[in-house]
Amino acid sequence: MMDPKSTRIGWIGTGVMGRSMCGHLMDAGYRATVFNRTVGKTDDLVARGATLAGSPREVAEQSDVVFTIVGFPSDVRSVIIDGDDCVLAGCRSGITIVDMTTSQPSLAEEIAEQAAKLGVISIDAPVSGGDTGAKNAALSIMIGGDTSAVESVRPLFDLMGKTVVHQGGPGRGQHTKMVNQTLIASGMIAVCEGLLYAHKAGLDIPTVLQSVSSGAAGSWSLSNLAPRMVDGDFDPGFFVEHFIKDMGIALDEAARMHLSLPGLALAHQFYQAVAAQGHSKDGTQSLLLALAKMNNINWS
Repeated sequence: MMDPKSTRIGWIGTGVMGRSMCGHLMDAGYRATVFNRTVGKTDDLVARGATLAGSPREVAEQSDVVFTIVGFPSDVRSVIIDGDDCVLAGCRSGITIVDMTTSQPSLAEEIAEQAAKLGVISIDAPVSGGDTGAKNAALSIMIGGDTSAVESVRPLFDLMGKTVVHQGGPGRGQHTKMVNQTLIASGMIAVCEGLLYAHKAGLDIPTVLQSVSSGAAGSWSLSNLAPRMVDGDFDPGFFVEHFIKDMGIALDEAARMHLSLPGLALAHQFYQAVAAQGHSKDGTQSLLLALAKMNNINWS
């Protein structure tokens, strides 16, 4: 059972989303030990009472449940299962690891297998909702892992998200996130093209959004990211480089299943252009800038 008085939380990855997510657990009374490669990104949480650890291993040694949300599958592997300073090196039997990074389903399965040999529980629980969802504890959390283990951690998930769904065994959370990213990818092209059409037609874009956001064309991206595009706000709620990584994982999994996804492949190519134009560290809404450049439109 999760209990703020006795359950110790570990958190690895305190970036755009992780900082807010860990903060919600601390707000509920849980003691947290945190680690981030860029130490300065832990300052807010440490100021609120979190303990700063020197390595992922130290986090595990001081925790009952260890959460990770890092950048790439290589980071997940390095943090959790590789080397003397990884999470598993500091685990004792009974600890639970929850990886909330969007990563490879096969890696989630591998982590679960290695953890089980040590009597450690591993859950994959990638999220959707971006920085806004993280700040508002409104994330959608897609979970893979043993049913009883998932249910034991559910009170912590409920502090971070509004939609918490167990999808099946190890790796199933990651597979579900690939579905999520596939849906978003082509949708983002449509949002950007719609805004460019409205601009070229001389329409007042905020007024257009009032009409289309609540109709059949409505989507999370249209409601949450289109206003940022209109305001010229391309700060990352989710990094372009991470989205390219996600689409690459989905395309690799699709190829393994002999599945053709031409819409996703096109979106992947468009985002490669976004990165090539210098926006890899910007938010996914910066796709608009690449498409505007193709049409010789100065969006600013």
